[in-house]
This record gives sequence, structure tokens and C-alpha cells, in this order.
Amino acid sequence: MTALPTEKPQLLLVDDDVTYCSVLKAALEKRNFQVSVANDVNTAIQLAEQTEPEYAVIDLRIGFESGLEMVKNLISLDSNTQIVMLTGFASIATAVEAIKLGAKHYLTKPANADEIVNALHKNEGDASVAISDSPLSVKRLEWEHLQKVLMQHEGNISAAARALNMHRRTLQRKLEKRPVKE
Repeated sequence: MTALPTEKPQLLLVDDDVTYCSVLKAALEKRNFQVSVANDVNTAIQLAEQTEPEYAVIDLRIGFESGLEMVKNLISLDSNTQIVMLTGFASIATAVEAIKLGAKHYLTKPANADEIVNALHKNEGDASVAISDSPLSVKRLEWEHLQKVLMQHEGNISAAARALNMHRRTLQRKLEKRPVKE
């Protein structure tokens, strides 16, 4: 008696970096996933509706769009989808929002395929994570505050700039910079 072949789980990868997607897709396929790739939110939504992925890896910034919206859309399609949010622009505010919207984990880039797969299968928090002895720097606090205000205004830079009493272009320049590493 021969065993029936098992289907590979569907994974949706959404990132506007085409090269990164190509490399990560190959690595995830080697780890037994059937991977669909989208480089924009509209394509990602269409693919999600067609493939009904069990897993998703979503970039926080997809062009000028927010990956948080994609998380929200995926969870509305299927609340059991295991989602990992990836970002090169990590902040406490976006991490909290990603988790509140239904992401299971939040990783900073560059994350390798093994880290992503581990995060996709991790269902519980880790109480043994080390707590920093030093407070955040002033620059990092500024970055976190800007992200928080931006989230409060649903990503609207003009509204966030008004709330911060800041010129919109100044806020855009500050947001384009990567956050200070701690």
C-alpha cells in the first residue's frame, strides 16, 4: 500500500522587493511550502482569495502601501492564517498593531528562511526574552513617537504632521530614515 502524497501548505509572500521575494520563495519552497508571491497589495489580495493560504509573510511597507492593511485583509478572509510581519523599519507601534490585527510574529529584516519558518510555527510568547538594562536613545524615542502618531492617523502623513506640529515634508524625511539601532 502506497502512502498518499501530502499537499504542501500554501504560503503567501508579499514584499515589493522582487529580488528578496525570489530568494525567499526558493528557500521556503525547499522547506516544503507552496509559495505564491505578490509585489503589491492588490495582487496579494487576489492571490489570497484564490489560494486561501495557511501561512503568510508580509512586509510592513509594500511600495507606498501598508502591510498592516494586508494583515487585516488576510485575517478577514481566514482568521486561522498564520502571519509573520517583516520589516526593515521596525517600531514598537507597528509591532503592536501587527499583533493586534492578527499577525503571529514580527521580524526585522534581514530575516532568513529558518527564522521565518520558526516564527510561522511559534504559537506562544517567550517569557525568557532578555530585558534591556538601558533606556531607548532620544533618536529611537523620536522614531517610536513618530510611528505611534502615524498609526493613530491611519498612516496619513499630512494628518500626523499636523498633530505633531511639523511640516509634512519634514515628517516624510524623518520617516524615510531607518530607525536607529539600539
